[in-house]
Amino acid sequence: MGEFELIRRHFTRPVRRAALGVGDDCALLSPAPGMQLAISSDMLLEGRHFLAGTDPERLGHKALAVNLSDLAACGARPLAFTLALALPRADEAWLAAFARGLFALADAHGCELIGGDTTQGPLNICITVFGELPQGDALKRSGARPGDDLWVSGAPGQARLALGALRGEWHLSEGALPALQARLDAPSPRVALGLALRGLANSAIDISDGLLGDLQHVLDASRAGAVVWADDAANLIAVGADPQSAAGQFDAEILTQPDPALLRQCALAGGDDYELLFTAAPARRTAVLEAGRRCATRLTRIGQIQAEPGLRLLDARGQPLAGDFASFDHFA
Repeated sequence: MGEFELIRRHFTRPVRRAALGVGDDCALLSPAPGMQLAISSDMLLEGRHFLAGTDPERLGHKALAVNLSDLAACGARPLAFTLALALPRADEAWLAAFARGLFALADAHGCELIGGDTTQGPLNICITVFGELPQGDALKRSGARPGDDLWVSGAPGQARLALGALRGEWHLSEGALPALQARLDAPSPRVALGLALRGLANSAIDISDGLLGDLQHVLDASRAGAVVWADDAANLIAVGADPQSAAGQFDAEILTQPDPALLRQCALAGGDDYELLFTAAPARRTAVLEAGRRCATRLTRIGQIQAEPGLRLLDARGQPLAGDFASFDHFA
């Protein structure tokens, strides 16, 4: 199977919203009047972003999910995406499963593939996604204001807990791994929540490299500080990310030897959650919780934005918490 047959067989679909899609030198997108494009790219490299042997259907899902998460953090509605794919070989079964996972998520969000590239090499997936939103309505990192509540969606830390178990760093209680691994391999991009937060949130970011590290980007852009209730964030690991679903909820301890310090580490510094971290004025608490209810997504207040620069962590007793919660860095 050659390159163009590979594309024709697995990645060519009828054009829907794009003016011109797969098969030409460029794709053409026409945003609606009064709208602007939101664009983001993410790369997934085997051995760096996902384990060798990862289920290709889940990998197809995740490759697009991490990009849709960026649109969610901006409050943009997905339109289309391109796919650049390096493959060690043209494996028909692998490609069919990868495309199945990719397009299932794409169809769920009305996001069409409009172009890209394929080549032979180490397994590497790069997606560029395009969304649209009204002019001036984008959620940004720079909008956090002193006094804002700090909110997080879902249960950050579950993906890191699963990764550690797969690597043999710790042991999970029987039955806990499948639900946690689903959070690692097939995250749920919070697109509906991002749209619902337009006009409610003052700032937003998605959690990809770690909660505190990504929060620091918001603080830097907003020239502000924050206090974080560390144990409130860590305690979310033991509950479901979505209140209307049993997935991810546990009747017993997740770890065979529960360790509060480990749960804090996973919640505050673990990556790959692709949840939304955002700020909103206290007067909007009821509206924010209603937005989460409509989107069937758990929302939890875990801190407050402050005028004084710096990041302060408090434990369950309100005492200062020390520790190294460095986020993932590709070049560290």
